[in-house]
Amino acid sequence: MSKTDKQFERIDAIIGEDNDDFGKAVTLFVKHLKANLKLPCEVKGIEDFRWEEPYILGGWSKKDYEKLKKTQPSYSDRYQLLDLKHDGDSVWMMCGGEDIAAHVQRISDGKKFVLGLSELKATEKKSPNFQLIDDYGVFFWNYR
Repeated sequence: MSKTDKQFERIDAIIGEDNDDFGKAVTLFVKHLKANLKLPCEVKGIEDFRWEEPYILGGWSKKDYEKLKKTQPSYSDRYQLLDLKHDGDSVWMMCGGEDIAAHVQRISDGKKFVLGLSELKATEKKSPNFQLIDDYGVFFWNYR
């Protein structure tokens, strides 16, 4: 059995194989994560956040980007994941209202943000948190 097959088996064990209700499945995932994640844990962005794309892909001003990164969350920052909320939303979440709201605190300056959990990954690959958050991200982007 492949690594991917095992991951989808874990996901199906959490949400049920015949679960067609995405909102209900997210609720089940929140319960699973709250019961199993060891918080706080260190996380970072999987890839550039939506606001960063024009600066990274579009060639916008590097100077402006560095200035904005001081007040806005960046995928390159490291955060402490402090809490999860199912019904949270923020301007920083790509899929607010659908995604799990990850309440984080940036390690470098202590600023707090609410980010989409599906946009994050644990920094310690060998920790159980890494697999739990990765499984959620795979679920979120493949089951919606």
